[in-house]
Amino acid sequence: MRSALAPGVWFLRAFSRDSWFRGFILLLTFFIYTCYHMSRKPISVVKSRLHQNCSELIKPINDSHSLNDTTWCDWAPFDKNNYKELLGAVDNAFLVAYAIGMFISGIFGERLPLRYYLSAGMLLSGLFTSLFGLGYFWNIHMLWYFVLIQICNGLVQTTGWPSVVTCVGNWFGKGKRGLIMGIWNSHTSVGNILGSLIAGIWVNEQWGLSFVVPGIITAAMGVITFLFLIEYPEDVDCTPPQHHTSDGLEENQHNPEDLGSGPYTNKESSLETPARCSKEPSTQPAAISFLGALRIPGVVEFSLCLLFAKLVSYTFLYWLPLYIFNVAHFNAKQAGDLSTLFDVGGIIGGIMAGLISDYTNGRATTCCIMLILAAPMMFLYNFIGQSGIINSIVMLIICGALVNGPYALITTAVSADLGTHQSLKGNAKALSTVTAIIDGTGSIGAALGPLLAGLISPTGWNNVFYMLISADILACLLLCRLVYKEILAWKSSLGRDRGSSLALTHPR
Repeated sequence: MRSALAPGVWFLRAFSRDSWFRGFILLLTFFIYTCYHMSRKPISVVKSRLHQNCSELIKPINDSHSLNDTTWCDWAPFDKNNYKELLGAVDNAFLVAYAIGMFISGIFGERLPLRYYLSAGMLLSGLFTSLFGLGYFWNIHMLWYFVLIQICNGLVQTTGWPSVVTCVGNWFGKGKRGLIMGIWNSHTSVGNILGSLIAGIWVNEQWGLSFVVPGIITAAMGVITFLFLIEYPEDVDCTPPQHHTSDGLEENQHNPEDLGSGPYTNKESSLETPARCSKEPSTQPAAISFLGALRIPGVVEFSLCLLFAKLVSYTFLYWLPLYIFNVAHFNAKQAGDLSTLFDVGGIIGGIMAGLISDYTNGRATTCCIMLILAAPMMFLYNFIGQSGIINSIVMLIICGALVNGPYALITTAVSADLGTHQSLKGNAKALSTVTAIIDGTGSIGAALGPLLAGLISPTGWNNVFYMLISADILACLLLCRLVYKEILAWKSSLGRDRGSSLALTHPR
């Protein structure tokens, strides 16, 4: 009889060398993208400082403005009545540049070393974020300066998402991918929370520091990325992950066109299961073309769904603090702090979406159900969310979970599933392009949302929420075909299980 393993030996076996490296990469990429989102958030907090109700403030003794000037505390050029449109233009400069750059970024990401690509992107992102804040200290009041900085920042920020998803995809297989990536994707909400809290420290005084400090942190993280990021497991003699079973086919043997099962269901492989293949260097597969990536089943549907889902999420990201400031009448710091609860809900929603989709093998169905629930919750938040602090807290967390859950699932687990789809025959080079296509299409919605909010909000915040609810419903409708296929796959699976049970119960 074999003796039981000593606790120390069990611990070492449980945490093998491969597991340590995988955990390190997961943590490093988490911090990398946390910094990317942290540097995007300050603008939403500082908006309420750039244009505010000056009549409630005490004018400094040495102020040169006239006594009848009601905009003396505002920051030109945002001191005019069209300030919402101007702030929307600043948002849109970033988001349109981000959307355009994302389609190109994935192509570069497949052809350049990720360590250099990410490091350069983070350094430049930190620079442009800081330059926006330096406009305060340099006393710049020209709209074109802030718009130009936002365009440049939007372009360099596209280096982040395809690169980190590709890096994680290089290290991890498919099993429990939804749960692991749901937890990992909380970097988006953590970055938003940190960005809000850091910006809130200086927003009422020297608001330029609300940008400079996150910019410095992002640039410093770029240096750490250059020093420590490992792109492939083979680079440190670790075994690569197993994306598919050894015969190259999915467990259920369905047609690869079947989105209800093919791209998603593979319970046998796991994130911790290494591929039993040689570490000898082999010929690298060619990068996939843009049209080739579009032909992967499910890419178009999920991309269009993300367009509307991200429209809703980014409208909250950029306009929620100003909405709370105007409707609930908190000051700028309090509004920024309260808005972080939406991102707390986003963390919960991302983990829930990943866990449920792993258990059910239904990525599209999970997204669709959360989107259906999000529509009435946004309606309720607009009408009763500001009636009390408790109502506001609860509704913000629930709305954050339901809005950001599908967004998180599509941009992480779904992108990785489709980027390693079995029709690609193991060509992991497609992962960066597929991720860029899905997130780039979503970024078009991210650009439209804040722009529409800036144009619609002067007619009333109710109309903004009606626009968000409509976008949420459209996102849900775009997944109907995939949900139908997943339901058919479940029915087929149940039929096979019942047949197997009957065969075991009544043998011939």
